[in-house]
Amino acid sequence: MTTSRRKFLTTAAVGAAAAPLAAPALAQSTITWRMQTYAGAALAEHVVKPAIDTFNKIAGDRMQIELFYADQLVPTGELFRAMQRGTIDAVQSDDDSMASPTEVTVFGGYFPFASRYSLDVPVLFNQYGLNEIWGEEYAKVGVKHISAGSWDPCHFATKDPINSLADLQGKRIFTFPTAGRFLSQFGVVPVTLPWEDIEVAVQTGELDGIAWSGITEDYTVGWADVTNYFLTNNISGAWIGHFFANQGRWDELPEDLQLLLTTCMEQSHYYRQWWYWGGEASLRVNGDKLKLTSIPDAEWDQVEKAAQTFWDEIAAESETKAKVVQIFKQYNADMAKAGRPYRYT
Repeated sequence: MTTSRRKFLTTAAVGAAAAPLAAPALAQSTITWRMQTYAGAALAEHVVKPAIDTFNKIAGDRMQIELFYADQLVPTGELFRAMQRGTIDAVQSDDDSMASPTEVTVFGGYFPFASRYSLDVPVLFNQYGLNEIWGEEYAKVGVKHISAGSWDPCHFATKDPINSLADLQGKRIFTFPTAGRFLSQFGVVPVTLPWEDIEVAVQTGELDGIAWSGITEDYTVGWADVTNYFLTNNISGAWIGHFFANQGRWDELPEDLQLLLTTCMEQSHYYRQWWYWGGEASLRVNGDKLKLTSIPDAEWDQVEKAAQTFWDEIAAESETKAKVVQIFKQYNADMAKAGRPYRYT
């Protein structure tokens, strides 16, 4: 008994001094958060789980985040409200999908042709002022905007081939709210369904295709198994997504845990940069499930010109939206003037 007690006290003292990366049981003082992502389990393995696993290992019994996947706790469209109320502590999503009641919601996800490449997104946020705008907008509604990053481009994966704009007519497509609003002028019928239901909906004919991702996700989540064609034209070079937290819960964290969480999320953004960039190219070249099709550049130019009109319509809705659109315009003009490799066309 004496030896066991001495060994226990010695182990406890060493553990306290060394602050181990992970403890077998959480202390009563452990801060616990619940985070829900927009992504289903297969996709979350890449877009968020590595970052949360890393955070939990480093934070140890000081703080742990329990990760939930798409629609597990609340439907994706209710993520914002649940986080604002404190039902969940943090969210990974775009503004559009989680129905954020802010002036910047329309720009989340795929705002048509706002970006050409994935690196455009962090530059827009860190060097062109979007971080400050997002921070101000979410502060107004009790939510902390932690970090913005880029995901994959937006392409069509369909059961039937798309070789012209006419082929889009009447196609029932799962896509994001703003992307659907834009694409409807070309005959696309936007459909909203729970993320986990998409594969079956394509199999049963409820959907004709998907405009929600690039080819990497099509293969990763199983959509390449139920579609036949991949359109190389895209309406956006990168999805804009974010990490958010309930402001009160964020303010309760010690500064070093805030920094650790932000750092892990930034690492998540870096991981996706190369995972998507390499995956998009590799699967176009080596993938054996989807046949590539293209709409001729001269015809696709109609879509790019329509995006400029769409931008102006959005800008007319509010002063904040006009400010964001102006940043997009300035940025893309700067990239065009910079020339190759920043813009090729």
